[in-house]
Amino acid sequence: MKLTSRQEEIIRLVKEGQPVTSEALASKLGVTRAALRADLAILTMIGILDARPKVGYVYVGRKLNSDILDNLSNIKAETIMSKPATVNESTTVYDAIVFLFLNDIGTIFVENNDILVGAVSRKDFLKIAIGGTDIHKVPVGVIMTRMPNIIYGFQEDSAYSLAKKIIEHEIDSIPIVEKIEEDSKEKDKYKIVGKISKTNITKLFVKLGESN
Repeated sequence: MKLTSRQEEIIRLVKEGQPVTSEALASKLGVTRAALRADLAILTMIGILDARPKVGYVYVGRKLNSDILDNLSNIKAETIMSKPATVNESTTVYDAIVFLFLNDIGTIFVENNDILVGAVSRKDFLKIAIGGTDIHKVPVGVIMTRMPNIIYGFQEDSAYSLAKKIIEHEIDSIPIVEKIEEDSKEKDKYKIVGKISKTNITKLFVKLGESN
């Protein structure tokens, strides 16, 4: 796995002016802090930079073994994904909240006739719970984020690309889907077959670290 030109430029800027805050880096590169979030997270995860609270980023240079970096690009979602937590679109918000906490997860994916139609996070549940709405009557379909506005991946996607999506979009997990072949010319429909979460990615890093 090769670093991008922007990642290389970030390293150069940090080397020359460390410590450097994310705000300063964004200004020098002419982009927003949000645009740099994934790059900075990757550079710190692989040991090139170190993020120091209230100080900024400094150059460390302890780049991980190249085999580990290559593995992140070669390992596919299907080998590390876990079982997704799903409910039906008609499930009440109350029942969905109970389901979420019983399974100790951050996001529930919503299906309708085995088709992925949406996702609901803890933040979504919190908003409706404090809003005075009767959560025993409202279905999750009312509060969920609907397709196609959900970030998703496929079984052949690399662990690296999915980790980057999680960081870039600041989400808890990504549904892994497969496209349902249909004769109609309607919009694409997907079946959820797994999920990749921050936990999946963390476990992978630990496993790769222990094997090298």
